[in-house]
Amino acid sequence: MARAWRIEYDGALYHVLSRGNEQQDVFRDDQDRTRFLESTGQMSEHFDINIFAYVLMGNHYHLLLKTNRSNLSKGNGWDWPIPGALIYAI
Repeated sequence: MARAWRIEYDGALYHVLSRGNEQQDVFRDDQDRTRFLESTGQMSEHFDINIFAYVLMGNHYHLLLKTNRSNLSKGNGWDWPIPGALIYAI
């Protein structure tokens, strides 16, 4: 079954999350967390996306972000250290 269409528009808010397969850790250590936050910050600057909140857990993370342009799919294609994020429009 195909996934539902992702609605994108200027100023949209999204809840982005990713979990490890079979509840495995997605971050090995604080260095992984730092690399993830640096990459997320670069993506935010490059695509003009505001990040309002984040939570980094051992086996998953959550981001609350706003796209100032309708470009979430481009940001999702960014070279993130952890692939496979799920995105929910708010």
